[in-house]
Amino acid sequence: MRNLLIHWLASAAALLAVAYLVPGFRVRDFISALIAAAVIGLVNGTVGAVLKILAFPIGCLTFGLAYLVINALMLWLSSLFVPGFKIDGFIPALIGTVLLSIVNWLLRTVLSPFKK
Repeated sequence: MRNLLIHWLASAAALLAVAYLVPGFRVRDFISALIAAAVIGLVNGTVGAVLKILAFPIGCLTFGLAYLVINALMLWLSSLFVPGFKIDGFIPALIGTVLLSIVNWLLRTVLSPFKK
């Protein structure tokens, strides 16, 4: 349970960091970031999982770049459901996806001693 809370808070902090760095990627406040992190996880776990399974052959042909596009679409789709979280098009979603992955990885690496 504690690990889930740490991951959720780290994801929300990563969303705020990406919103600061990427034009067209906006998060109003930390509460919106928490809600957005939960919705992103839900969308990725349902619709994203189905799309990644269906896109497996294309993902193999493109060496995984198709999954980057799917993740950007899932991020953009999530922004449609959360008030206070807005992405102004596909390019900010794509850049945001890459930066979000990097920032999440950095935060989880730094916070990994606290998960024990």
